Amino acid sequence: MFKTIGVIADTHGLLRPAAIEALQGVDAIIHAGDIGKEEIVHELVQIAPLTVIRGNIDTDAWAQTYPDTATLEILGHSIYIIHNLKDLDVSSEHRFSVVVSGHSHSPKNEVKDKTLYFNPGSAGPRRFKLPVTIGKLSVGEGKVSGEIIRLDI
Repeated sequence: MFKTIGVIADTHGLLRPAAIEALQGVDAIIHAGDIGKEEIVHELVQIAPLTVIRGNIDTDAWAQTYPDTATLEILGHSIYIIHNLKDLDVSSEHRFSVVVSGHSHSPKNEVKDKTLYFNPGSAGPRRFKLPVTIGKLSVGEGKVSGEIIRLDI
């Protein structure tokens, strides 16, 4: 048994049709912050159960209902969600199978000391020359892996 978790971050108020299409069929979605507009949360929850955290641009009143971090337990794996990886308390990072972050707009899918560090990149407005991407996590009882998906825009 495994579950597919869609991971999106840094939408900055723009939820592209290509992102919505790429997230179809996932078992759950994580938004790792910098949502930008409340409507994005309403759209994503129509696709799958949603876990959302705030990013540094999410300062309006609607965003105050969302936490700065979150932890999910899926099939025996602990997934920690934080917007800016630099804010991670390094004394606790090894407790998690996966650390999901956003903020940098740069995709990352890297295992270090048995922890998967996963940043789906930015799905919102293009920044610099970075690709527009989302991610997916495949979570199984014995393994977690990540995939970065470049959106055709």
